[in-house]
Amino acid sequence: MFIDTHTHLQFESYDKDRELVIQRAIKNDIDAVITIGTDLKSSNDALDLAKKFAVVYASVGIHPNDCINTSSNDLDELEKMAQKDKAIAIGEIGLDYYRQYSPKEKQKDVLRKQIQLARKLGLPIIIHNRDAHEDIYKVLKEERAEEISGVFHSFSGDITFLKSILALNYHVSFTGPVTFKNTNYNKLIDYVPLEQLLLETDSPFLAPVPFRDKRNEPSFIRYIAEKVAQVKGITLEKLAEITSDNAKNLFQLND
Repeated sequence: MFIDTHTHLQFESYDKDRELVIQRAIKNDIDAVITIGTDLKSSNDALDLAKKFAVVYASVGIHPNDCINTSSNDLDELEKMAQKDKAIAIGEIGLDYYRQYSPKEKQKDVLRKQIQLARKLGLPIIIHNRDAHEDIYKVLKEERAEEISGVFHSFSGDITFLKSILALNYHVSFTGPVTFKNTNYNKLIDYVPLEQLLLETDSPFLAPVPFRDKRNEPSFIRYIAEKVAQVKGITLEKLAEITSDNAKNLFQLND
C-alpha cells in the first residue's frame, strides 16, 4: 500500500470528478492521501475533504507565493485550523525565489512564523523550496527546525544541498520528473537513505510518464515509485512498505 504525501485534491481541476479520483487512488493500493493547503481557503477546503473521505488527511499552511498579504489574524486563523481533526502538518510553507510573487523578506517572515506555529502545536512541516537553497537552510537553522522535522517536497537542488537537508533529519520526496528522460535525479534518489524517503505525486501538477503534461492524480504514484525502487535496487513492495511507514511515523497517521 502506498501513501501519497503531497496532493492538492481540493483544487478546482478536480471539481468535476474528485470522488472518482479518490476512488481510483484506493483501487490502486493507496492507503492514505495528504491534501495540502496553500492559503487559508485551500487549507480549509483540505480539512473539509479530509472530513468527508476516510483515506484523506489535510495539511494547512500559507505558500510563499500566497503570503504577500498575510497578517497576524491570518496566522491566528491558521492555528485554529491546525488543531482540527485530521490536520497532520503545517504546509506547504517555504521560499520561492523563482516566481517571487511575494517579496523575499515577507516570505521569510511568514515561513518563520509558521515554523514557530508547528513547534507550538507539535506538528511536522511540509516545505516548498525553489531557487532559495541558502536562505531556506539559514531560516531552518535559526528556527531550530530540525527539532520538529518535516519533508522537502518535490526536491530541487544539488547533492550538496541534499546532504545539508538530510543532516537536519528531514525527509525528501520526488515527483513525476524522475520518470522523464535526460534528468539527473538518479544520483539524488540513490543518496537519500530509505528511512528519510517519502512518495508523492504533487497532484494535479508534474504528472509522470506516461501521463506527462496531463492532469496528475494520486493513482499515478506507482509510476514514480517504480522508478525510485529501480534506482534503489529494491522491490516495489519493499519501497511501498518503507515509505508508508515513514509517512505514518512523520505525520502520526492513524492506522
